[in-house]
Amino acid sequence: MDATSKILRDNLGRRTFKDRYFRGLVVFLSLITISPIVLIIYKLVEKGIRQISFDFIIQTPPDTFEAMTALANGELIPGGIANGITGTLMMVVLASVLAIPVGVITGIYLYENPGKPMANLTRNISDILQGVPSIVLGLIAYIWVVKPITNGFSALAGSVSLAIMMLPMIVRSTEETLKMIPQTIKEAALALGVPYYKVILKVLIPTGFSGLLTGILLGISRVLGETAPLMLTALGSTMINLDITKPTSAVPLLIWEFYNDPNMVDLIWSSSLFLMAMVLTLNLLSKRIAARTK
Repeated sequence: MDATSKILRDNLGRRTFKDRYFRGLVVFLSLITISPIVLIIYKLVEKGIRQISFDFIIQTPPDTFEAMTALANGELIPGGIANGITGTLMMVVLASVLAIPVGVITGIYLYENPGKPMANLTRNISDILQGVPSIVLGLIAYIWVVKPITNGFSALAGSVSLAIMMLPMIVRSTEETLKMIPQTIKEAALALGVPYYKVILKVLIPTGFSGLLTGILLGISRVLGETAPLMLTALGSTMINLDITKPTSAVPLLIWEFYNDPNMVDLIWSSSLFLMAMVLTLNLLSKRIAARTK
């Protein structure tokens, strides 16, 4: 009995050691994984929080002379990114209006016709589109909108490029969300004599609404920080512009413009902090919605 107890204690000790070792390894690797984002957030807050104020949100960017004068006097750079905020919101809203109905309808089609050749082709194209570089999508929007429709750079062209980027995520999230809905719910609605289109509109979409909304919010958060396609489509503007047929600025475009001016370095950090806060808010909101309705 003593020998058996000793063997059991030894085995228990080895298992406890292995358990603690692998648990510590997982925690260590997890810390390594999250450390870059923690350092990025820390650096953005440290460098950019000084410029964040109410004026930063409601005023347009200063010119080089104003920024240089403020730096020479040891003052904060005046102005803000109001033109970028309004441009970003306008183009994202317009892109959502273009992409959400098309993406949801396409996802429903893929869900209802999983084995048809056209559905497989659409699914493959959606997957390929998700991997296309954003600047290529900006070039496509330039060819489709800038030259033939608006005859110049415009918010509409920028919205089209962003809508194309949003489509794949909305399509796949819609399809995967509908796949998670029990088939019996759909069969019950059909058995009650509900028309097919009402089954889609009144049963499937409301049931999977949380998943659809999560995919939409993630799609929006993805395009919020895009710069390359907007350089070829929206171009930018020093003033607040609400005309979708005219060049319009955006927060990522302003960050690029500030980067090219050594006197605007402080505004780079503040604009990046503001943009990161927008993206982080949308991501946290989507996760909260998914967690509450899981």
